[in-house]
Amino acid sequence: MTPIIAIVGRPNVGKSTLFNRLTKTRRALVHDLPGVTRDRLYGQAQAEGRRITVVDTGGYDPPMDQAFADEVHAQVELALDQADLVLFIADGRVGISPLDHEVAQRLRRTKKPVIVAVNKVDDERLEDAAQEFHALGLEPVHFISASHGRGVRDLLREIAALLPPEEEDKKETDGAEEPTVRVALLGRPNVGKSSLVNALTGEARVVVSDVPGTTRDAVDTPFTFKGKEYVLIDTAGIRRQGKVERGLEKAGVFRSLRALERAHVAVCVIDASEGVTDHDLHLVGQAVENYRGLILALNKWDLLRGDQHRQSEVKHRIERALRFAPWAPVLTTSALGKKGVSGILPAVDQVYADYNRRADTGPLNRALETMVERHQPAVRRGRRLKFFYATQVGVRPPHVVVFVNDPGEVHFSYRRYLANGLRSFMGLERSPLRLTLKERTGNRPKGAARGGVRGPAKPRAKEGKKRGA
Repeated sequence: MTPIIAIVGRPNVGKSTLFNRLTKTRRALVHDLPGVTRDRLYGQAQAEGRRITVVDTGGYDPPMDQAFADEVHAQVELALDQADLVLFIADGRVGISPLDHEVAQRLRRTKKPVIVAVNKVDDERLEDAAQEFHALGLEPVHFISASHGRGVRDLLREIAALLPPEEEDKKETDGAEEPTVRVALLGRPNVGKSSLVNALTGEARVVVSDVPGTTRDAVDTPFTFKGKEYVLIDTAGIRRQGKVERGLEKAGVFRSLRALERAHVAVCVIDASEGVTDHDLHLVGQAVENYRGLILALNKWDLLRGDQHRQSEVKHRIERALRFAPWAPVLTTSALGKKGVSGILPAVDQVYADYNRRADTGPLNRALETMVERHQPAVRRGRRLKFFYATQVGVRPPHVVVFVNDPGEVHFSYRRYLANGLRSFMGLERSPLRLTLKERTGNRPKGAARGGVRGPAKPRAKEGKKRGA
């Protein structure tokens, strides 16, 4: 599971600015007016190569000081309960306030790792003045400027050091087959996710209603089909962020996204009668970003029977949308009519088989060498990139690490070229590939070429000149 980092603090101390800095986005609204952020906002970030989920929260304020204060407090408490680590943000220009002491006292009760990040410290002079924040009794304390990036790199190193140990799936590293396949059903409200669960299991396992939002939490439904064990995870319908209500529904959405992280295969259910919406594509993107096996189920397809124009329009939209995930199978279903439903589990099995696929190091390196020779990376800053070797380090998803002399200089288009080439070599027709580029350290593994993958060799100097003749 991806570790969760909750950003908390009193209003207007720069929490949203730091969220945007860490996630490299502008998703959080930043304004000098206190209380702009009310709901929790989730984003992905990297801490020393480790993926983390960052949660921006509303300002921690006494209940009577702002509108929706009770709701904001509830969101902050939820974030604290779910967090693995807490970033307590304070304002270095203003200094310690009584509310800072109140927040610090609340955080001590969580028994979770806390890092104090004193923000708006733009230079050493302000850092000297901000030493008073050690009096809060929480350590470590970092002095940063979220708007300028000062001290943020050191903060990320501290975050990585305090995170719980990475829970590498033992089955992922030793290659043992797991008997139970976890399948998460994602989609907007009222697209037929619960009806699909009942159709697949052959009985009314979950409540089905025409009222959107009937499912409030992620519900696990274990069952056996043809001697194979599955767990269907029926999730709460995920609406656009601006449409999500506070409280119970907000918590349900969060648990739905967490359910995606523990699933092997995500079935994104789309209401074909309404067409493919931008939010449907956002949910597909969530599955892709989490490197999950993916199947698209165009449900309620029977409502388009006889309308060839609408059918072609929906399929064309899906084809265009899946340019970034061409490996995802697309099925047409009718959960209520139980048409096309029988094809879902065979598709899950095919995706899961690719999701567990391995490649030997020797052939993998020969494939890498062929790709580099066929298409040399561009020279960056007068320096030629050198790809030394590749090795597969895990499955579910297939995870390949490529060692290179300067990973930061690999252009995203060349990274995509390598990922597509390795996927093709490994025969991953229905599964994503996770590709990690690392700077070479230590010895090369067995099967790696002695000189690495470097591209065309330079002509050797004549023997006489080499000796100074």
